[in-house]
Amino acid sequence: MDQKDAPSRRFFVNGLGVGLVAAPGVLTAIGPALAQQSSASSSASSQAAGTPALQNPVTEYPKPPFPRQTQEWPGLASKMDPRPDHGETSYKGSGRLAGRRALVTGGDSGIGRAAVIAYAREGADVAINYLPAEESDAREVVGLIKAEGRKAVAIPGDIRDEAFCQRLVTDAVAQLGGLDILVNNAARQAAQPSIEAITTEQFDATLKTNLYAMFWITKAAVPHLPAGATIINTASVVAYNPPEALLDYSTTKAGIVAFTKSLAKQLAPKGIRVNAVAPGPFWTPLQPSGGQMPDKLPQFGADSPIGRPGQPVELAPVYVMLASQESSYATGGVFGSTGGNVGP
Repeated sequence: MDQKDAPSRRFFVNGLGVGLVAAPGVLTAIGPALAQQSSASSSASSQAAGTPALQNPVTEYPKPPFPRQTQEWPGLASKMDPRPDHGETSYKGSGRLAGRRALVTGGDSGIGRAAVIAYAREGADVAINYLPAEESDAREVVGLIKAEGRKAVAIPGDIRDEAFCQRLVTDAVAQLGGLDILVNNAARQAAQPSIEAITTEQFDATLKTNLYAMFWITKAAVPHLPAGATIINTASVVAYNPPEALLDYSTTKAGIVAFTKSLAKQLAPKGIRVNAVAPGPFWTPLQPSGGQMPDKLPQFGADSPIGRPGQPVELAPVYVMLASQESSYATGGVFGSTGGNVGP
């Protein structure tokens, strides 16, 4: 990281923290002044430097209606229409994670893929886990990591199996030469109209993928994590506002929030931070592969205040921030990116 940039980045992160804890009167008095000063300064410097113009988030990415489409579980990003933006051509790194070693589950597509691309471009070596059926998407990600001159480790396998979860961590540590970033991101989502339609097999698969695997992988990883390491779990807006069609999925995401907060207290004395990200509706293979009712998919994300689903690249900076030393005082938190929906 360019040292001349470090103070401004540190000020941003610390300033955000102060804003969250300041008393209402203080926040009212200071917030607008800082916002106006920052806005004016940013606008002037952008014009002087010739940087790109501001983008309207409402129109920046594709909006519903989307074409009707379905895929077999677990789904491929390469078969989605429109294809998700994971930052393949847009994310620019600045060395914020130079020398770090990350393991990301579900790293072949969706939010995990966006985090992986960002991590590699920030200077980290990355191991990704995915299902064998996702090999074609995973090969693309491996190529993107290597294009940045970083080490890419591909470890396919089913995280519903405890023994595999233990091997996953062991192999990642061995091939990366250590581990200091763990992202528990892989998820199972299957929409059903009622509890009567949820089979025991589905319920078991959802809990094992979303909760058991996170527990098994984290338990195996903790002995390898040094002080300064970070764990990031992917929760969801549905932990706070569960929809009727995602009963089992919502249950697991609420569990991830509680797991994150409890584990953060356990690991804080060791210098290991634990946080979660709670996305709103994001355009990923989870949705056309059973995560939404087929007749609902064309309007997916339309009910958010921004009027569209998020693209995975829009979450990448959050995962980078939580992995970087810049967020050294952030632990036990849940960071929302919901498009304006109810969340943390």
